[in-house]
Amino acid sequence: MATWTWRTVASTRHEWEVPAAEPWGACLGDIQSALLAAANSYRRVHGLADGEPLTDDALRLKVTDDAILISFTEEQPVAGPTP
Repeated sequence: MATWTWRTVASTRHEWEVPAAEPWGACLGDIQSALLAAANSYRRVHGLADGEPLTDDALRLKVTDDAILISFTEEQPVAGPTP
């Protein structure tokens, strides 16, 4: 008898991009503002109360050539036919 299951998941990636072009990079105020917006959106998506602390891995930061990218991924199950 098989002991496995399957699922189909749809992912939505939410991103905030802060310009950080050389030679000066990004301003602290811009980074803080984007982090606050991302954190508030994360709370809304996951049903958390305003001001509730986020886990350390809730938001991801990535440095690109000319920006700092702040993001999180939302996953939702998708109904589909049985394989």
